Formats: sequence, C-alpha cells, structure tokens
Amino acid sequence: MKSLKSLKAISEIHVPQPKPDEWYRLSFSDRDYGFQGLKKLLGAADISKAGDRNAGLAASSEVERECARTILSGLTLQHLYDRPLTDDAGLIDSVMRVNYDIDRAVFAEIAGLTVGEVKNRLLRSSGDEVKRIGAALTGVMAAALAKIMDVHELVFVARKIEHITKARTRIGVRKTLASRLQPNHPTDDLRGITCLTYVGLSVGSGDALIGVNPAIDTVENISAILFQLDKIRRHTKAPTQICVLAHVKTQLACLERGAPVEIMFQSLAGTERTNLSEFDISVDLLDRAWRTMAEKGPLCGEAKQFMYFETGQGSEFTYGKHNGIDMTATEALCYGLARRYDPFMVNNVTGFIGPETHLDNFEMIIANLQDHFMGKLLGLPMGMAPCYTLHSKIGLEGQQMATEMLTAAGATYYMDVCLNTDRMLAYFDTSGHDNQTLREIHDKNPAPDFLPWALELGIFKQDASGSLVRGENWGNPRMFCESDSEYADLLRSTPSLPGFSLTDHAGPRPANDISREIRLHQAVGRAAIQNELDMAQLKKLADFRIVETRARDKDSHLSHPELGAIIDDKSTAILSPENTDIQIVVSDGLSADAVHYNIDDLFPVLLAGLGAKGFKLGRPIIAPYGRVKLAEPLAAALKTRCIILLIGERPGGSALASRSLSAYLIYHLQESVEQQQAAKFSGNDAIRFEYSVLSNIYEAGMPAVEAASVIVEKVEHMLSLRAAGNRLESLLGQVHGASE
Repeated sequence: MKSLKSLKAISEIHVPQPKPDEWYRLSFSDRDYGFQGLKKLLGAADISKAGDRNAGLAASSEVERECARTILSGLTLQHLYDRPLTDDAGLIDSVMRVNYDIDRAVFAEIAGLTVGEVKNRLLRSSGDEVKRIGAALTGVMAAALAKIMDVHELVFVARKIEHITKARTRIGVRKTLASRLQPNHPTDDLRGITCLTYVGLSVGSGDALIGVNPAIDTVENISAILFQLDKIRRHTKAPTQICVLAHVKTQLACLERGAPVEIMFQSLAGTERTNLSEFDISVDLLDRAWRTMAEKGPLCGEAKQFMYFETGQGSEFTYGKHNGIDMTATEALCYGLARRYDPFMVNNVTGFIGPETHLDNFEMIIANLQDHFMGKLLGLPMGMAPCYTLHSKIGLEGQQMATEMLTAAGATYYMDVCLNTDRMLAYFDTSGHDNQTLREIHDKNPAPDFLPWALELGIFKQDASGSLVRGENWGNPRMFCESDSEYADLLRSTPSLPGFSLTDHAGPRPANDISREIRLHQAVGRAAIQNELDMAQLKKLADFRIVETRARDKDSHLSHPELGAIIDDKSTAILSPENTDIQIVVSDGLSADAVHYNIDDLFPVLLAGLGAKGFKLGRPIIAPYGRVKLAEPLAAALKTRCIILLIGERPGGSALASRSLSAYLIYHLQESVEQQQAAKFSGNDAIRFEYSVLSNIYEAGMPAVEAASVIVEKVEHMLSLRAAGNRLESLLGQVHGASE
C-alpha cells in the first residue's frame, strides 16, 4: 500500500499578497463593457444562476456575459495566481490559502498560458496530462476554465480523468459506476435503516459506501447507527464500508469510544467564514480528523483513503458569507480544500438548497456539469447527486437529464436514495433504480471488489455472451431476512415505501404503479409549499403576537430567504428587552401545513413542561414567512437566553411528510465567559449563537407530544450547561462519563 501523504502546515503555503481591484474592459459592437475586480469578472462570466443573480454577481445580459468570458479567456494563469480572492476584510482566509498548495513545478510550465490556451490544451491532452495540469491549479483557476467551457467540453475533458480510490472497495475504476447507499430514516429507527439498506444492496447499490444522514447528532445515537451498519455489513457479507454523516466532532468522539467509524465525513464550504460559523469546522480540525483516522481508523492499514466530503454550490451565498465570490468559484475552492486530504470520495449535492441558488432544471444541470469537471480536474473522485427540493422548479426529468450527461462524463458514483425520496432530509436524489438503469445504458458495472459478492447472491449474473445482467435476486431484499415476519416488521418501520415484491420492478425501473404513487405524493408536497398560515387557528391556541419579516409574499419568501431572517422595521420598533429565559417562535418556513398539523398537540405540552421547570417565558410569537436565522435578531432584541423556533420543513416525498415540523433551539451567548468558551470550542471568535435541532416532527416521524417532551429536556440542558449544538453534546458526554 502506498504511504499516506503528509499535510503541509498552512503557514508554509505561499500565497501572493492581494492586489487592489482593477478594471477589466472590452469594447464590442460600439459599446464599452467593464468589470471592477476579478470577483465581478468571474461572476459575470458564468451561466446565470439564481444565487449569483441574488448576490448581484451575474451578468445583466448575454452580451455582457460573453464579454466577461472573452476577457477571462485572455488572462494568464499567472494573473489569476497573483490575485488571490480575499474575504470581506481584504484578508486571505484558510480555504484560499490551502488552494495554493499546488504542484509548483508544473505551474511554472503553464503559468504564462491564458485560460483559453489551457482549455485548448486540456481538450487536446490525454487523461494523465489533464491530471498533471490539474495538480498545478487553484480552485479559482478551475472555476475560470469551467466558465468558458460548453457542455460538450465539460463532459469531454472530465471523461478523460480517472481517479481510483480504495477503502475495502475500489471506486473510480474505468467502466464502473458505483453507488453510495443512503438509508436515511426520519427518526433513525434501526429497523427502517436496516430495511432500506437491504433494499439498496438487493439492487446492487452500496459498493461505494453505506452511509446514513442522522436525524439526531449525538455520540450515543451515532454510535448506535454505526454498530447497526457494521452488523448489517457482517450479516450480508457485503464488501463495502460504512459511515454515519454526523458532524466530524461527533464522529471523532464515537471513534474514541470504539465505534466503527470506517470513513470520516464532513460537509465543506468554500469560505472560512461559512466553515467556522455555520459548519463549526476549521482546517486545523479537519487536519486532526485526518491524522486520527490515519492512526486509529478501523480500516487503518487496509484503506488507501478514508475521508469523505460533501459539497454543493450555494451554501456560502445562502449563509451570506460568500465574500463576494460567485457560487462556481466558491464550490471550486471547496475542492481545493478537499484535495488536501486525498479523500476516498467526494459527493456533490448541487440542487439541495432550493430556488434561492438554483431555480430550475437548466441551472441545476449546468452547475452539476461544472462541479463534476472542476472536482475531477483538481484531483478528486467525484460522486454526483443532482437533486432537488419541492419548493424549486427542478423535477425528476431534469435530474435524469443531468445523470445521463454526468455518466457520459465519467461520474464515479451516484446516491441510492430509495425511490428517489429521502425520508429524513426531505429532498429528492438518485435511486438504486436510476443507478442500474444508467449502468445498463452506458455499459457500466459495479465496483470490481463488490461484483463477485453480487454475482454469488444472484443479484447479477452473466449472460451467454459474458455480459453482466440482472439476476434472479435483483431487487429482492427478502433474501437478507431470516423470516417473512422479520421482513414484514422492517417494511412496517419504513415510511414512503410502496411494496417490494419481485413484481414491483419493470426491468431496472420501478413498476408503473409505484412511479405513479410516488409522483402523486410529490405533487401534494409541492402544493403544500403554497399554503399560508391560518392565523385565526393559531390565535385560538395562545395569545400570540405577530412579528413581520421583510419577506412580504410567498414568492419573495421562497426566492430570497435572507428576507425571512430580517425583522421588518415596524416590528423592530415594538420589540424591546424582556430578559426572559425562553422565547417561543412559530413560523411557516416552507410548510404551513407542518404547523397546522402539529401545533395543537405540541404547544400545550411544551408550555406545561417549560412552566413546570420554572422558566421565564416571553409572550409567544408568530412570524409569517420566517427563516431559521430570524431567531438571532429576535434573541438580540428581546434579550432572551434561548429561542425555541417551531418551523415547517420543506415537504418531503409523501403527503404525510409535507406536515413535518422542526424545532430549532438557539442559545444566545450573552455572557462573556460562555462566549469565550464557545469561541474556544468552535474556533470562531465571533460566535454569538449556538444551535441544536430536532427534526421530522410529524405522524410518521417523531410524534408532536413526544417532541414537546424532548424539547423541554434539551432546553433544560442548554440553560443548565449554557451551551447548544456540538458543545452541548460534548459537555453532556463529559457529565455522562463522570457518572459512570
């Protein structure tokens, strides 16, 4: 096995001093076009997308866009190298600095080439040469190339590049298409997770990874899921690896307790501000995670790679921490950061956020093609998850168009979210049926280390010509169960799962009856997005006061989420310090139905529980068209220690899931000591709020009455230990350890 790479100290990575913004100008057809600064030029040169339009970075016309592309094409790599993009304070952040850890010998060869000349060279070169050049590029350079390439070029160049990584299985091998099996469950029910894992394995999915996104991010819960996945892997004998996509700090704590953290996961952003304040991570923390896995990971000595990162265009803009950099460029900076750790896999989930970043099918498709090209160019094994939410104008057909092109471009793997419906995250991703359809269309096989197992079980077989085809057990999850009653119990534990007999498939696709049922449920979910809060019903429940946001209607609320996080001036004028322990806020968020179907059962139990603890409560608030971040200005204005925000989630894949509520518990760091402790824990000196969340509160998830009790218990811990989020879980772990 090759020796692991070493991590260069950040302080040793040379980055040029930033330069003042300069004007980039071009005269064309009797008009002058100008762009002040490289950030503006890069933004204008891209395909217009909602996030860049909302950020004021997109070109105002097609002519302006093509002028920007022409100028960008004529800039040398040295020009881009000499002008690192800075944060809002004019400083070079840690993500940008890591991006400058490049092959400087190769860069010296190509520094004098223009972006257009490099594009031509990539189109003419072999895959090995493309990889060699990519190692000498920063994320900004990769983004510049993506912005001047058409669809054929994005597919053609990416297709040449092969990145093979190995844990138990190898992914990225030519002529293969792997799958990351994602058996998410709204309440982390281990039976439901088991059921969805069996379903995925039965259609040949999971050769890249079996990975669960948890609903509850605690050491105890994450450890329990990890041990269950390990049990499933051993029971089925599937040659693969497991992961729970919890926060990196939680996974490190699980690893210390002996849980099988085989692959270490973390979501990344392309700016340090987003990573620190929203994702609670730093380069130092990621370095520590990498070193820990290299020394103590369960696959230490067997795996060549063991890190897994998830990215996707738009998170930096959504959080208002993009530093004036467009979405494609910030995404490329994520890849420059991920490259530092030689990851086993990277998953791109562009389309996950919603219409504020990618409005429609076209914007999602082109963004995915750009991301795939940039990631592979910068040396990463790119898995793709072209996905959508019901409050966008993206749908299944657009997702399928994206996967066809991305498969042609050589995507390493796709997700297997059963029947395209994520039961926990309320979005729509690729499925095991999609993966097998794409394998058959594009003549791809599963990962080579996984295939013999699948052949032995009859999931696949070879026909008379030696070609791989579906076997008699393809799509038969019952084969993993010891009895019919065990299988039936697993099915009962899993929502949004129409029957799974062998007759429920039509070739590699779901049978028509299944497809029709799924699409009908999605239509109900889309309709729920448009429903409004019934203020009269809510006011019968309690003496609510109304706080308006700057989002004045449904359209502005969906397209400009930042407006829902700002209190309207008139409401601000009537808010004053109340110095309470807790302020309850109710908002529609993305589903008024979620409020209507849960609030009558949840609210009285919540009030009674908080009252029994003796907490001082403020008069409850209704905030129409609100977003989660609205809690922060409310907490500051009211001088409350904790906000309980009850808010509708985006509707998921069933009519019931459109009624799913979340409880965000926000702790306001008012005292200097607790703020200093939070800053030390997070590495973010500017931290003022910490977040815990309880999601999937609805009939098929956590019942409203039970959720109310859990909220009361969690808030009691928050106010007692003066912390929330990862820091609270760490403190609770210390208390638990001391009591044993």
